[in-house]
Amino acid sequence: MKANCWQSKKKMSVETVPDPKILNSQDAIVKITTTAICGSDLHLYNGFVPSMQQGDIVGHEFMGEVVETGKSVSKLKVGDRVVVPFPISCGKCFFCEKQMYSLCENSNPNAWLAEKMWGHSPAGIFGYSHLLGGFAGGQAEYARVPFADVGPLKIENGFTDEQVLFLSDIYPTGYMAAEACDIKPGDTIAVWGCGPVGQFAIKSAFLLGAERVIAIDKIPERLRMARELSGAITLNFDEVDVLESLKELTGGRGPDACIDAVGMEAYGHGPVYAYDRAKQAMMLETDRPIALREAILACRNGGVVSIAGVYGGFVDKMPFGSLMNRSLTIKTGQTHVHRYMKPLLDRVERGEIDPSFVITHRLKLEDAPHGYDMFNNKENECIKVVLKP
Repeated sequence: MKANCWQSKKKMSVETVPDPKILNSQDAIVKITTTAICGSDLHLYNGFVPSMQQGDIVGHEFMGEVVETGKSVSKLKVGDRVVVPFPISCGKCFFCEKQMYSLCENSNPNAWLAEKMWGHSPAGIFGYSHLLGGFAGGQAEYARVPFADVGPLKIENGFTDEQVLFLSDIYPTGYMAAEACDIKPGDTIAVWGCGPVGQFAIKSAFLLGAERVIAIDKIPERLRMARELSGAITLNFDEVDVLESLKELTGGRGPDACIDAVGMEAYGHGPVYAYDRAKQAMMLETDRPIALREAILACRNGGVVSIAGVYGGFVDKMPFGSLMNRSLTIKTGQTHVHRYMKPLLDRVERGEIDPSFVITHRLKLEDAPHGYDMFNNKENECIKVVLKP
């Protein structure tokens, strides 16, 4: 089969690789009909996630048709159309029973490696380094799906792939980020980052009852999408002082909750940004937490800072005194996608949201390397790339 493979920093290539096989009786093989490039895939592309190996198949947003099942699979059959969540979860462990699926205790065969980095291991993830299991990803013609009775959601109502594909990741991720804000009527929510996850966080904040959402970015097409398709107030951080602008918009108090939808490759200005870039280049700091620092400082007293952006390791100069002295709450985590898939599909079915609104580019699988380059460099007003095997 053809698959998009990580070769080295900023180098992807579509290669012919062996077809996946059933390795466990709980596996299924899915013929992929649509997949996508996620913003977090760019962290792999730019070399910020450790333990990637040459030839690793990437991608964790995918859906398709079941073509084979292991003998223990009872809920799926050949021919079923499914969306596959990006975390791999057993459904039976302590955390899965609490619906904290991205913390599954049984799905990461390299848990020992993650424990060295983070103290404890989260779940395995498709196509996202050997730190998180070394599983082949979904930017391919076929994928092996472990615990097939637990993860995949059957699509039986005639929706197009593009309407339901993002149930695999970015729609639940944006929704969980907004849900963590404990939104009350009249609340103002600020969202750093207007990439795909940020767009869904904005939409979800409104769905959950926010009165105003303030979206922060510097890319004109992203700000335009947030403003025109979701009704957000937008701030270009190249043009305004974000902290001062947020104070002005909230009567000096600050947003009720702040969402960091940027993560480890944030951009900014001034000496602190230069400091982060220098430390990251010298491998003295793994992540650039510019947006997170700003979100913490901006949030009103007693508010919530919700972190949906991916962080991989260690950060410096965090305003922890601000968190403690101002009674802020931080909520974060890889998304517990399984928990949200069916309720969010119901919202699509009711016409509350059409997740395909974020798609700007559609490419063939063999053009995936070009898609990464274009997405990474913010060319051609690229916000979201969908790939068709």
